[in-house]
Amino acid sequence: QYHPYRSQWGPMHWGHAVSKDLLHWEYLPAAIAPDMPYDHAGCFSGSAIELEDGRQLLMYTGVSRVENEDGEMIDCQTQCLAVGDGINYVKYEKNPVLTEADLPEGASKIDFRDPKLWKDEEGIYWAVIGSRPADGSGQILLFRSEDAFSWRYFSTLDENQNRFGKMWECPDFFPLNDKYVLLVSPQDMLPEGLEYHNGNGNVCLIGTFDKEKGKFLEEHDQAVDYGIDFYAQQTVVTEDGRRVMIGWMQNWDTCAIRSPEEAWAGQMSLPREIWIQNHRLYQRPIREYEACLGKKVEHRAVIIGQDRDEIQLDGIGGRTVDLQIQISSVDKGNPYYKFTIYFAKKDGMYTSLSFRPYEGIVKIDRKFSGSRRAIVHQRRMFVPGCADGSIKLRLVLDRYSSELFVGDGSQTMTTAIYTDMSAQEISFACDGEAKMDIVKQDILL
Repeated sequence: QYHPYRSQWGPMHWGHAVSKDLLHWEYLPAAIAPDMPYDHAGCFSGSAIELEDGRQLLMYTGVSRVENEDGEMIDCQTQCLAVGDGINYVKYEKNPVLTEADLPEGASKIDFRDPKLWKDEEGIYWAVIGSRPADGSGQILLFRSEDAFSWRYFSTLDENQNRFGKMWECPDFFPLNDKYVLLVSPQDMLPEGLEYHNGNGNVCLIGTFDKEKGKFLEEHDQAVDYGIDFYAQQTVVTEDGRRVMIGWMQNWDTCAIRSPEEAWAGQMSLPREIWIQNHRLYQRPIREYEACLGKKVEHRAVIIGQDRDEIQLDGIGGRTVDLQIQISSVDKGNPYYKFTIYFAKKDGMYTSLSFRPYEGIVKIDRKFSGSRRAIVHQRRMFVPGCADGSIKLRLVLDRYSSELFVGDGSQTMTTAIYTDMSAQEISFACDGEAKMDIVKQDILL
């Protein structure tokens, strides 16, 4: 979703960029614009697939304003198609291809959006689309097509039943490591321990798929990302078979963090390879990213906390850096109380990342990052198996973002920051005594 004329909300277009490695991007003109009666209020989220003849097929949510039975103007969401050659796209003459008439009984025409396409091994096209039933909860509808242009409702793939928020946005559904994964972005969530937080979140459901009935059978659930800003995640399969995920590094509840005078709005996460291990979704930066890292600066067995002051290390600083950090207690029988990393630091501004072994809690805190907005600035997550103070972290800083990978990728924490780029310092502190190994590399993108 892209508004090309201002850095603030406006009629949604489809932004368009191309890349050979998912890291170096070339911007192209907008692919589609809201210029038809069925999408005059916006061309919203969707997905694309390659047809047998090599053309690209886009399915997107077209939003229009219509009058209801009470004479009120309301949004109506339908699914539309466009076909193109990778540069230019033409909207399908029979749009919209899915409307209120195609929905199961009780499903809302106002909340019917975000189609994700795929083609199975038998040549059948499928789409999962977010929907809202009569109870106000969320559900994911499954649609089928033999030719990618004529679509019909097949089943209700999964139902929220008010477990994870309300409406489920931006679904993605795919096989992974002998299981099936359903990714959704719920609105209006209530917290559940430290796994799920208030507001707009992200959920990964792992299970099996009964293809004959079109039903997803859940076995495990978890947060996709535990940070403040990660939403509407989508995946793609690379030519060598890797499943790669990118998320919108923002949140509906935190859009106001940036000044409206800024020349840009929003950013996307680092592309991440994902896989299932021990019934969990694991993530790591795509392997192509490693070739974009510069010379290593290393410090080994640094003792942090002896004098309780913050310390800085030679060569460790910057805002486009990759930090790989191994922390352990000097006395494993008496672990340190809290270890803290301060980054994007200058003149009283900073963002902090801390770990408390006795609680197993990792916390990100950006309240001193320079924002003047009264929005969410902290998030915590529980990391099991680290009570002795030993933890491995990978922190990727890219100008106005921080992405944390814990351990071998079992948990991630993504947060946008808007501190002035002159804030380049990184420092470390410990309440107690910790030993740290650190490797820093500049990101050369």
